Amino acid sequence: MSTFDPDALECLAAIVEEGGFERAAQRLSITQSAVSQRLRALEAQVGTVLIVRSRPLKPTSAGQLLLKHTKQLRLLRADLERDMKELAPSSTGGAREEERVSLAINADSIATWALPALNELAVQGLPMEIITDDQDFTHGWLREGQVLGCVTTLKQALRGCKMVPLGAMNYVAVAQAAYAKSHCPKGLSAHNFREMPFIAFNRKDDMQSEFVGKAFGLKRITLNQLFVPSSEGQVRAVLAGWGVSVVPELLARGLLEQGQLVNIAPAFALPIQLYWHCWNLESEVLDALTRALTQAAAAALTNG
Repeated sequence: MSTFDPDALECLAAIVEEGGFERAAQRLSITQSAVSQRLRALEAQVGTVLIVRSRPLKPTSAGQLLLKHTKQLRLLRADLERDMKELAPSSTGGAREEERVSLAINADSIATWALPALNELAVQGLPMEIITDDQDFTHGWLREGQVLGCVTTLKQALRGCKMVPLGAMNYVAVAQAAYAKSHCPKGLSAHNFREMPFIAFNRKDDMQSEFVGKAFGLKRITLNQLFVPSSEGQVRAVLAGWGVSVVPELLARGLLEQGQLVNIAPAFALPIQLYWHCWNLESEVLDALTRALTQAAAAALTNG
């Protein structure tokens, strides 16, 4: 089997991760011509095109395989870095850019329990890149080999990966206290939900309609929606009186206790099951990430 040049592999990864040849060259501290030469040499060795020259640039199927291989090499280097620090704490410097380990985590988890779970690893110097997406779509990042693990709502493990249940995040419908008093004094119902704007994360986010459908036993839901691509931003928009939103109870708990927010559908909460998926490899870094996330999830999430 061919041995691939690590510099060429990192060049491919830089092009994909940075979204272009110029930014890849800046990251690698080489010329743009050198980036093109490394990519051409790698494509010649593989015998196929690795990058689709589209906007944005994206890897071909072969490129995705080599990208996954590159990230596995990064994981091996991260494991070695941890071992070397234990044996000779003063012998290693800061991690290089190419040693980052990438995770895909849904925005609601980042806004509540996931970042505290990773505190210790970050302080220890583990070079992480956290990619955020809707919880139904983080799985795609793992499938394409762009991350080594993800928090997702999908249960089925991919080939070569393992899955660990994390628990359920409960979602509630909230409104600013004065807004609720004037727009839905008796709470959210099957008769008034169409009259209020719902603040969603983005156009892929179906949390709002799923909540309303299950709360009131409705199959077809059409909502008037505004989009704010931030979990904390959704809450701030609700506090500002933009409308109502379905958000994690963990995120709204303090504001509900203070009376700034009101639960406008107190008889119903929507539990969303979350799962941690990662490559099925022997790795101290992966094991540490899995332990950190599962322990934090056990403390923050529910079992049902």
